[in-house]
Amino acid sequence: MKNKLKKRKSGIALVGDIAWGTHFCQFYTTKRDLLDVLVPYFRAGLESNEFCVLVTSDFLTRDEALLTMRAEIPGFADYLARGRIEVFPYTDWYLKGGSFDLKRTLAMWKEKHDRALAGGFEGLRVSGAPYWLDNKKDWDDFTAYEAAINDVIGGMKLLVLCTYSLLKCGVPEILDVMKNHEFALALSRGEWRVVSPPACQGAHAGAR
Repeated sequence: MKNKLKKRKSGIALVGDIAWGTHFCQFYTTKRDLLDVLVPYFRAGLESNEFCVLVTSDFLTRDEALLTMRAEIPGFADYLARGRIEVFPYTDWYLKGGSFDLKRTLAMWKEKHDRALAGGFEGLRVSGAPYWLDNKKDWDDFTAYEAAINDVIGGMKLLVLCTYSLLKCGVPEILDVMKNHEFALALSRGEWRVVSPPACQGAHAGAR
């Protein structure tokens, strides 16, 4: 069950405050689209004493993400030097060991969460990009992983933002993504909008 007693600043004006246990996503096309959400999301976490983890992709690499955050988040170099945020390439996270493993990846997130709380942080704020998915088996495995997150996140002080490239998602993939997230951020006619699947509209309203 989601912890609604303490709301967190999402950093995203359209979304507002969200509860621990919120698992949402973003659909993007360009790097700027992606960064327009990632930068304020992580800025809010860093300014709120949350431990932050970003897993990058070949679309937006670790070096590119760090360069932008240094330029756009005040004091970012200090946050990074003090270990307040970690940025991993997907090969060192999702594909650690050479292939994707659902249980291993969930265990890695839980370890980060527990270490964050033990280290005096308010909780853990993360984002990952499954841009590396190249075949149906990997997609199906990752979809199962996204569903599994929902089974464990409720009792944790954890916020999860998953980012999906519209260049790699057709209608079936978009439907898979939507069923595993409370709501999505998507551009419509140049403006960001919140899109909620019918079954999740009540959950999103409670998280705002």
